[in-house]
Amino acid sequence: MGGGIAMSFANAGFPVALLEADAQALERGEGVIRSNYQASVARGKLTQEEMDARLALIRPTLSYGDLADADLIIEAVFEDIGVKHKVFDQLDAVARSGAILATNTSYLEVCKIAEFTRRPQDVVGMHFFSPAHVMKLLENVRAKKTAPDVLETVMDVGRKIGKVAVLVGDGYGFVGNRMLAQRTREAWFLLEEGATPHQVDDALTDFGFAMGPFGVSDLAGLDIGWRNRKARAHLRKAGIERRDITDEEIVQRCLYSMINEGARILSEKIADRPEDIDTIWLHGYGFPASRGGPMRYADDVGLRRVLATIVIFQEKFGPDFWIPAPLLSDLAAQGRGFYSAK
Repeated sequence: MGGGIAMSFANAGFPVALLEADAQALERGEGVIRSNYQASVARGKLTQEEMDARLALIRPTLSYGDLADADLIIEAVFEDIGVKHKVFDQLDAVARSGAILATNTSYLEVCKIAEFTRRPQDVVGMHFFSPAHVMKLLENVRAKKTAPDVLETVMDVGRKIGKVAVLVGDGYGFVGNRMLAQRTREAWFLLEEGATPHQVDDALTDFGFAMGPFGVSDLAGLDIGWRNRKARAHLRKAGIERRDITDEEIVQRCLYSMINEGARILSEKIADRPEDIDTIWLHGYGFPASRGGPMRYADDVGLRRVLATIVIFQEKFGPDFWIPAPLLSDLAAQGRGFYSAK
């Protein structure tokens, strides 16, 4: 991820210091960056001269001291709050006054990371999507104490490096991953109840996604077959009876769970507008462009219909996960949509 972020800035002409914890990791990271550029040259997307110029902008280092003059520092270490604490302790000690300290966290709350510094006003989230030098989406996350000029700067920087930058609020998973967690939950429940991974994936690719949730998981290295067989071993103990599941139910449960969470996100001001949610899903998660995004799709289906289906799921599966969001209920009662509520 760090290498991809470095490439994103070098591609836009920005000089970058690439810091790693040890020489072996740094050498490995440099090798990945070089091979990515070489692949672009081989495909004719980049000339050798352009590759050399971009590599020259990336300066590898093992010293935090080399970050002392940086205007923007982006941390991209493991999703472990303890590790991030150690990193931000050191960044706080070496970064110049006024430097922006950004975290590339995917789930952790930025406000907690900001507490590790004496300058919470300068801390912001910059959530890149993998591979960072390819994916267009950038979720910029405002914490409670993030200064307005910091937010303005990271939005401008996002545009300058060719990203589709969306400003979102702080909280576990922000917008995209928070909604993704709902879809993932339902996909696994569908497997336990009788669907197959191929059926779930096919239903969502027929809807318009380039890949289904289990195809994405397999690409990331998850052994779906093993998990599925393991799940079947305790289905009787859990009281789950396997049954035939329609593609319509698969699509509704995967998408309506996301839409319901999207309504909560809007109510909590994690996202300011429904189009912000749709932009995130279109550019970061492969939502089919022809459908306009989950919130636009909900409006097209009709919020009364979406709500009625969620109520059925609540009666069938219980209230643990299927409680209609108040905003969804209110808009449905008024005969309005998410976009007409603005």
